[in-house]
Amino acid sequence: MILIQGLVKSFGDKEVLRGVDLEIQKGEFLTLVGPNGAGKTTLLRILATLVKPGGGRVVIDGLDLNKDAVEIRRRIGLVSHHHFLYDELTAEENLRFYGMMYQVPRLEERIDEMLELVGLSARRHERVRTFSRGMLQRLAIARALIHAPPVLLLDEPFTGLDQYAAGVFQELLTNLVNKHHTILMTTHNLEQGLVMSHRLAVLHKGRIAYQAARGELTLEEFREIYTRLLV
Repeated sequence: MILIQGLVKSFGDKEVLRGVDLEIQKGEFLTLVGPNGAGKTTLLRILATLVKPGGGRVVIDGLDLNKDAVEIRRRIGLVSHHHFLYDELTAEENLRFYGMMYQVPRLEERIDEMLELVGLSARRHERVRTFSRGMLQRLAIARALIHAPPVLLLDEPFTGLDQYAAGVFQELLTNLVNKHHTILMTTHNLEQGLVMSHRLAVLHKGRIAYQAARGELTLEEFREIYTRLLV
């Protein structure tokens, strides 16, 4: 579903990505971990067509990023610690706005479905500025899924969530995996990544430094490997 070959990106004289190679299969949940400044957010922003790559090749669902960026946007949902919601609109109005942007068919039915999915049907007429951090992230998931994209990009989505909200959010993501969404998530939480995903990768100094399937190692082993890579 996602193919990345030799991806590079610099900002001025600073090299952020230095030849990233990564493949993610359809229906797979891959967690990408790495220290601050490793290039995780830059990588996701490139995949989301928000930043142009400096070189290399990216193919998403058979479409080349350099040639088919507009069509790729229709196949991607992005969730980050910035929720991209309008505070003065209600939950329902936010979803309607984004649904109209993507020309979602049967939009009102889709809005009902998304609010039910994220457990916000009872709050649909409330302004987003009154929502807690956990509610905002759940609505952000609904916003990202309103156009039924096969690929979901999650950039540090658990940032600022309390334990209860994180648990609800994690359950929601697990349900999405069961519905065969392809998910790429960045996080600093090694335990969370190991529990939730099918595979983990470490991005360090602009390159993929390590990859492993979830069942290949314990949390203690992964922590040891991660620490050794960063030394």
